[in-house]
Amino acid sequence: MKTKIIILFSIFFALQFNTTFAQGCEDDTPATATTGVPSTSSSTVFGYIQPQYNNYFTDQGENTFNFKRARLGVRGRVNRSFSYYFVLETSAFIGGGDAYLLDAFVTYDKNKWAKISLGSFKQPFGREVTTACHSLTTIDRSIVADQLVAPQRDMGLMVLGGSNKTKFKYAVALMNGRGLGVKDNNEKKDVIGRASYQVLDFMNVGASFRYGYPNNENDDRTTYGIDASVKYKDLTVQGEYIYDEGDYNRAAGGGCGSEPLELGEKRDGAYIMASYNINEKIQPVFKYEYFDQDTDLKKIGYQERMTIGLNYFFNKKTRLQINYQANIETHINIDNDALLMQMQIRF
Repeated sequence: MKTKIIILFSIFFALQFNTTFAQGCEDDTPATATTGVPSTSSSTVFGYIQPQYNNYFTDQGENTFNFKRARLGVRGRVNRSFSYYFVLETSAFIGGGDAYLLDAFVTYDKNKWAKISLGSFKQPFGREVTTACHSLTTIDRSIVADQLVAPQRDMGLMVLGGSNKTKFKYAVALMNGRGLGVKDNNEKKDVIGRASYQVLDFMNVGASFRYGYPNNENDDRTTYGIDASVKYKDLTVQGEYIYDEGDYNRAAGGGCGSEPLELGEKRDGAYIMASYNINEKIQPVFKYEYFDQDTDLKKIGYQERMTIGLNYFFNKKTRLQINYQANIETHINIDNDALLMQMQIRF
């Protein structure tokens, strides 16, 4: 396992992803803005839709059209000190039903090194999870991010500092640990934090931590994460490793509607991804990842995935993504590769 980690991060050809601590769906919400703050109130309606076609090459093949995400929100400012952010998820395929509240928080952001957000937002953990959904280089996040950074959204209080113009950024949150729309069932809270530093003009590194009680006041959970990204001219490479142990909330589900897996006492995973901008429209991408849902069991629960993809940008607001996912599970022998195609429109 250590060899895999060394290989992943020694290669270090990583895409310079958006490294803001995006509490919500946008790259730069009013909570992270640090310049040009208006003194009067303002509001902006925004959102995006991601219609998608999925073809699964299983023993009994499946193919379907659906919406990965369909989100509508309002963000704005009431004065120089307070901003707000509100988003609905309207895709039944990710929520399993009707539209529901995704993000809703108020931020005191007068001081760029001590901004405070209160409400419902993303956990400040990991590089890929904190990347806005519409800015992901592949259609799906990595398996390890969807399975171990769960619930990806929760209710809580966050203190954060820094911006895209500073080398150092941080975010620390006190959260329920139960997920969206679920009442907390104990007095203890999850402590979650992330920090990143721009080491060189082309390299950014980050680290994340979580400690909490997902189900009761006796059984705890500890999670660590390290990540890095490097950009050299038009080549971008990103890598991340996450280790998790202890209790977990089986009812929280996986990230972005993914099916949650049964986890062992200790679990980990990592990915590395490279993309290249041939021009302003065409971007091929390659991603390798692995996930071990129980590190104490050899082979059982271990899986690997390679994603070969192509992103085509019609313009800054319109994108087509095509991903072929080659899946390998060491303990079973089945054909479960997939071809995914997604259109995205932002407004």
